[in-house]
Amino acid sequence: MTPAGERIRAGWLPVVYGVVTGAAVAAAVLMGAFALRDASRARPGTSTLVASRAGTAAASDVAGGGAGPAAGARVGANGPAVGASRRTAIVAATERVAPAVVYVSAAHERRVRYWEYYREWEGFFPRLYRRPRARTQVSYSFGSGFIVDARGYIFTNNHVIAGADRIEVTLHDGRVLAAELVGASPPHDVAILRIDAENLPVARLGNSDSLMVGEWAIAIGSPMGQYLADNQPSVTVGVISALHRDIRQSGREDQVFSDMIQTDAAINPGNSGGPLVDASGEVIGINSVIFSGISQAAFNIGLGFAIPINRAQYVFREILEHGHVREQWIGLSAIDITPQVQVALDLPVSRGVLIRGIVEGGPADRAGLEPGDVIIAINGVKVANTDEANRLIFAHPIGETIEMTISRDDKLRTVRVRVEARPDEDI
Repeated sequence: MTPAGERIRAGWLPVVYGVVTGAAVAAAVLMGAFALRDASRARPGTSTLVASRAGTAAASDVAGGGAGPAAGARVGANGPAVGASRRTAIVAATERVAPAVVYVSAAHERRVRYWEYYREWEGFFPRLYRRPRARTQVSYSFGSGFIVDARGYIFTNNHVIAGADRIEVTLHDGRVLAAELVGASPPHDVAILRIDAENLPVARLGNSDSLMVGEWAIAIGSPMGQYLADNQPSVTVGVISALHRDIRQSGREDQVFSDMIQTDAAINPGNSGGPLVDASGEVIGINSVIFSGISQAAFNIGLGFAIPINRAQYVFREILEHGHVREQWIGLSAIDITPQVQVALDLPVSRGVLIRGIVEGGPADRAGLEPGDVIIAINGVKVANTDEANRLIFAHPIGETIEMTISRDDKLRTVRVRVEARPDEDI
């Protein structure tokens, strides 16, 4: 039998062994930590973070074919910053046009008459009296615009400023200036404003006749600008979705905007009057109309429409030279050729435009057109209906000549017609 003292010593042996082992492990860990710390202080370029960065730089050199920052990269105080690859055509186009974009605020004043009711005490009893009062109520409409001439001329939409008593524009640099309405064309939904200022940035205008479906489209403006505390315009990007769209402004209105540019770049309330820009930084349209779907909220669902900039320039020239936009006129009336019309009149074609009437002494009459002629093409472009014919005819300013291909007696003929201003009298 083991003595009691030996049994007690044997019971303590596992505890002592565990303590010694733990101390040895802890000492080893501490020694390793101190060794790593000293190594890092001696050679900071070999730390894990620096090695990772070096590996990334090496990978970039392999991909880019060279060492150091890429050509055109901007290097900031904290190391490499934005590379040239991030400076896209969209960025360059925005920087070119955005300084010329303005925020438009139109004030509408109206005088309101009303009765003011008040009480007066007569003894212990109140009595109700009334007296006439009047006050001025002011409401506002908001939109965008852009400077197109160093003399201070600005393009915007007519519906942004229609009926306004006062118009103000806020420039890119924060200046708020009173604007004068030079003129407007409600059928085209284009208005021309003017401000008195110097050193104005001017947007460069492009050619909307050369647009292609699928090319980039950049919408710039001030959606909800009345709620924003700064003057920076908003930028959205999409493509040209379609060309030559004829749309009705709303289901309750008869006005139809013809030959519009359709885009899926987000256009929201407040964008009206702002520029639609191509990838080269040239303005190709004026943002004007959006479809908001079946809901009552007028927000973008990918169906936005812009007025071609060539048409806006025509309005600009007409207003400056004549004070208003003269209506183009060639002096004829026409109907679409339908299958029923073709059969009834025994026409040689199933599509086109049938001339129904000619104004005596008008441009069409002088050119030799006659009732019963069928318009097949205008300036070499085939027409299927009167909408297409009107679009091609009225795209030409007054004074230009258009070439019509017609069918008469089953023979094709070419006739040249001069576009003139509509006379004052009704025809």
